[in-house]
Amino acid sequence: MPRSLALGTAVFCYAAFFASFVYLVGFVAGFDALPTHVDKGLTASPTIAAVIDVGLIALFGVQHSIMARPRFKAAWTGVVSPAIERSLYCLASALCLIALYAFWHPIAGTVWSVDNPAGRMALWALFLLGWTILFVATWLISHFELFGLAQAWRHFRGAAAPDQPFRTPFLYRWVRHPIYSGFLLAFWATPEMSYGHLLLAIGFSAYIFIGIAHEERDLIAQFGGHYSDYRKRVGMVVPGVGKRA
Repeated sequence: MPRSLALGTAVFCYAAFFASFVYLVGFVAGFDALPTHVDKGLTASPTIAAVIDVGLIALFGVQHSIMARPRFKAAWTGVVSPAIERSLYCLASALCLIALYAFWHPIAGTVWSVDNPAGRMALWALFLLGWTILFVATWLISHFELFGLAQAWRHFRGAAAPDQPFRTPFLYRWVRHPIYSGFLLAFWATPEMSYGHLLLAIGFSAYIFIGIAHEERDLIAQFGGHYSDYRKRVGMVVPGVGKRA
């Protein structure tokens, strides 16, 4: 693939993913200005809505997990340039999120509603903290590498990929997966928990823990004893909780 085309593709994919991710914040928060959100969308009976919504969450989870596995990437880079492999992964994730936004079916009913102003403010603060933790964590492990821009830029310059030593900067000293910690906070911290929001939170939480199991297997294969020792010392998504021998 021509270097300029690879770089342009990577920039487009990054922009698409970034836009879909920003929409996700509003979608989970239930911003009424958006055309759809967790409590605003297509209509169906609760049973049909739940089946469709679970399918949409599963679509994202399957895509996000399978395309991240080394075996898939090895086969996929036989078809596409390695310079844009990660970028196409991000684009596929964006398309799955867009499908979720477009076809999501809210489920009415209230699981909990916090009326106390201080309580509502505290929950919205936790919501924002979750997204902040997530965003900061992406920069700690190379934001542009994670979203495919670094690979395309190296290809454009004709530079070799640097070694990836095992590192545990800042948040990674307390939890092994701060990105997932942020997601969990963001999905569960809400003053208005509808049945549809609950389904979204449960579905993505299930995906997160399934994804962690696969991801840690790959990390042990990549870093060996370094990562195994790290698992013994550091919690999974909550400090001190989920250490693994």
